[in-house]
Amino acid sequence: MSVIIFFIILLVLIIVHEFGHFFSAKRFGVRVDEFGFGFPPKLFSKKYGETEYSFNALPFGGFVKIFGENPEPEPSARYGAGPNEPDFSRALFNKPKWKQAVVLFAGVFANFLLAWLLFSVSFMSGLPMSAGSGIKSESLQDLHLSIVEVLKDSPAEKAGLKAGDGIISVKTASEAPVEINPEAVKSFVVSHPNDEIEIGYIREKSETRYLKVKPALIEGTPMLGIAMDMVGIAKLPVFKAFGEGMRLTLFATAGIAKGLYTLISEAVMGKGSFASVTGPVGLVSIVGTAYKFGFAYLLSFTALISLNLAILNLLPFPALDGGRLFFLLIEKVKGSRINPKFANAANMIGFALLIILMLAVTYHDIVKLL
Repeated sequence: MSVIIFFIILLVLIIVHEFGHFFSAKRFGVRVDEFGFGFPPKLFSKKYGETEYSFNALPFGGFVKIFGENPEPEPSARYGAGPNEPDFSRALFNKPKWKQAVVLFAGVFANFLLAWLLFSVSFMSGLPMSAGSGIKSESLQDLHLSIVEVLKDSPAEKAGLKAGDGIISVKTASEAPVEINPEAVKSFVVSHPNDEIEIGYIREKSETRYLKVKPALIEGTPMLGIAMDMVGIAKLPVFKAFGEGMRLTLFATAGIAKGLYTLISEAVMGKGSFASVTGPVGLVSIVGTAYKFGFAYLLSFTALISLNLAILNLLPFPALDGGRLFFLLIEKVKGSRINPKFANAANMIGFALLIILMLAVTYHDIVKLL
């Protein structure tokens, strides 16, 4: 089920991205030759107007063929339309630079809008949120202490605690239950380094469970190896949901951009690692977890993937939208076109490097599962 859900999410995100390019190109009078659902080999297609809509065998997303997207030294040989033909003026590379930029940026913008919509619908459905997220406490229902992360090989993991478990009681055999909040529970654990601590918790709305766990020294401090937060369900009316959806979209965008900057800067300095990078295989597992937590959680996770896709596409790297935008900026500054052979070669090399990187990340995902 997780694999099917992942491919549905991937299909939706890429189709939305490509539709952004498609819509803006149509609005500016650029000829769009094909809008493909999935990747070839082609199963069947239907032509409406000048655009062919194809359905293909590999359901990994989609693509759009825009007339003149890749500039050619001799356009007439490639497209069958010479400089004096009406269609030649409809090639993307013959449009003003700002229109080209809008078409290239439109895919990223579509992913941003999709994330906003998904976050907003999540708030309407009831989205788990931290009490420190900025949403007023009266808007949060079922406020409780939740485990948000469990360290690998920690006492908590060995005892069987998992992220998403709701803690309802913490005590020892000789002491009454402590007040349930992150600070109180942490202080209680630190003050009982040699005692077995009984934890009562609820998992996936089932009946209360109990287990005993003894703290271990982690970085010199007695800990169970969990991160906790007060979490409640934010279920908001439509207009407020869209407002909070936009706020969360902007917050998440800034966080993702900052994380990506850190990842790239560490890689440049030789400190890079695949440990914090997740590829398709790892995402399947995460999607499965999000699905178990509920519909709103799955929508918000899809929104985060959409934002990641948008920001990655803005990187000034050949073959990405950001790389093509960077070439446009160079052309605007120098006042003339970049050599088409150089631009196309750079995009091909960039695409090959992206495939190699994706294969490396996928290999690392598989190794982590073994």
